This record gives sequence, structure tokens and C-alpha cells, in this order.
Amino acid sequence: MAHTVGAIRTTRDGWIEEGLRALAAGGPDAVRVEALAKRLGVTKGGFYGYFADREALLEAMLDTWERESTDEVIERVEREGGDPRAKIKRAGVLTFSDDRLLPIDLAVRDWARRDEAVAVRLRRVDNRRMALLREMIGSFCSDPEEVEARSLLAFCVAIGEHFLAADHGGRTRAQVLARAAALLLAAPRPEEPPR
Repeated sequence: MAHTVGAIRTTRDGWIEEGLRALAAGGPDAVRVEALAKRLGVTKGGFYGYFADREALLEAMLDTWERESTDEVIERVEREGGDPRAKIKRAGVLTFSDDRLLPIDLAVRDWARRDEAVAVRLRRVDNRRMALLREMIGSFCSDPEEVEARSLLAFCVAIGEHFLAADHGGRTRAQVLARAAALLLAAPRPEEPPR
């Protein structure tokens, strides 16, 4: 019985998904067609049926990351509803607490430090995320300066806590993050009248 090379086909999405896994694990240099084909158990010839070259795959990977980490997160947050605080928490969990999107997001951030086109795309994604934070926080906080500051702090906590190695004086990281979220999402205190 003859063995037909290339009988197994991998879908375009399969190549993208494997590329995203490689990106998350080792950055853009780890996204190599031959290595992806080996992990997928196929020949690299099938790759060229979907992509002109490696650059086209990288672009498709970024498209997928952007869609999943903005459009799909926002759609799900809106669909599941809740008050603005619940929506902010859900968006953060969907984006920065998951075993899939978080490692990709962190890899894209590192990649953007060396590639201006990736930096432009990251800026677009971050601007959409910040717009969502401003909208939600603005629903319970009327001071535009405070809305911007809270939005920035919330976003910095969501990203930065993954890089922090500090201990928290007998508290768990989860306890400290919960307290930080409570502070950032608390209703503003009314201003005291002048004395």
C-alpha cells in the first residue's frame, strides 16, 4: 500500500493557532514554518496553500489575537451584561487571566518593542481596551481626570501584575488584587465643603 505524502491537511486556523502557541512560548522568532509543520504532524507544503509566506502567517496571527482580545471580549462582556464594575472585571478576566490570551498578549507586547508595525497594532488594541475602561468607570465617576487615572491604573495592574515578583506581607496575590480592584472601582468620595 502506497503512502501518500500530504494526505493529512491542516486548516488555515490550525496553522494560525499553532503559530500563536509558538509565539506565546518563544516570541516571533519561534514562529517558523518547518517547526510548526512538525508540531502539526504535516509537511510544510500545505502551509503555502494558505499563506504566501511567514509574514502573511504572522499578520494573520495578529489579526486573530486582535479580534479575540478586543471584539470577542467586548461582545461577550456586553452579552453577559451586569453593572459597569462587573463588566470591567469580566473583561480583565477574559483577557488577562486565561491560559490562552494572556501569554499571547505578553508576547505581542514584547514583540512590539522591536517591531513598529506590531507596536501600532498593540496601540490600537490598548486604545480600545482603555476606551472600554473609560466608558465603564465614567458611568460611576464624573471627573474626567479621575476616570483617566483609574483607567490607567486598572490597565497597569492587569498587565503589570504578571511581571511582579514581590511578596505581599502575608497576603496572597489574589487578596491584594481584589483589594486593588475594590479601590479602583469604588464610587468616588463626595467632595468635602470648604471650611
